[in-house]
Amino acid sequence: MELAYIPSPSQGVVHLGPIPLRGYAFCIIIGVFVAVWLGNKRWVARGGKVGTVADIAVWAVPFGLVGGRLYHVITDYELYFSEGRDWVDAFKVWQGGLGIWGAIALGAVGAWIGCRRRGIPLPAWADALAPGIALAQAIGRWGNWFNQELYGRETHLPWALHITSSTDGRVPGYYHPTFLYESLWCVGVAFLVIWADRRFKLGHGRAFALYVAAYCVGRGWIEYMRVDDAHHILGLRLNDWTAMIVFLLAVTYFVISAKKRPGREEIVEPDTETDADADASGGDTDGDDSAATSEDEPKEDADAKEADVANEVDMKKDEAESAKKG
Repeated sequence: MELAYIPSPSQGVVHLGPIPLRGYAFCIIIGVFVAVWLGNKRWVARGGKVGTVADIAVWAVPFGLVGGRLYHVITDYELYFSEGRDWVDAFKVWQGGLGIWGAIALGAVGAWIGCRRRGIPLPAWADALAPGIALAQAIGRWGNWFNQELYGRETHLPWALHITSSTDGRVPGYYHPTFLYESLWCVGVAFLVIWADRRFKLGHGRAFALYVAAYCVGRGWIEYMRVDDAHHILGLRLNDWTAMIVFLLAVTYFVISAKKRPGREEIVEPDTETDADADASGGDTDGDDSAATSEDEPKEDADAKEADVANEVDMKKDEAESAKKG
């Protein structure tokens, strides 16, 4: 008899009349809001405008959702296109199945478009959003709990996840809650990036690269524990290989960027500097005017004195001539 375990929800959807409210979708939506909220705070702290992060997220989020779904469908195509499967299910995102690799890759394309439209550097925006993305992943992983999916090997630990569903080949029992492991890991990654960014003033995309590298380390060992069906290459799951390759790319970028562009961007959103420059130039102009006025005042005083002296001389001449006549 198990003394303790993590229960699974009896269902992942609640119907509000004809409207289905799905736990998986709620987790994704809440994660997006948290990422934008934290990203906005970090962006403003670095000199950007309020609302810029949300404006660019309007491009990045839809691209990310499409990319995440495409990665999942491509790497697990047999779930949708094999015999006895309905290919229409590939569009049912609410049933679960978003690959973070595809979400980040295509989401970056959407963010690039948004950044170009605003005239700001993509690496700076990515640095501001990096810890928020990690927290969004931490929240999003609880969507897997609602769907009773992506769990690990069988275990009898006190924090084992109790799977009760038997659909899609599931075997009820007690398993490692890999969704929880990854959620906690992502929270740790978010705090790591925030700390490192404050301590070392990371810039030019290095905070984002740190997030990617740190996440890949955790995803590697967590992926190794999972028991759901997956493609294997040389004995390792496909996502393990992806994590290793992406980790190497992130570390390489971090090192090269630190050598070529050390420090942090001084200006992340040029528009915010325009008003300041205008004010500064206006202040200088006023200063010049006041300086010119102060320079003109002594000249006026001198002219007045010269006029007074001339008047006195004329008066003395008149008095002398009057004396001679008298």
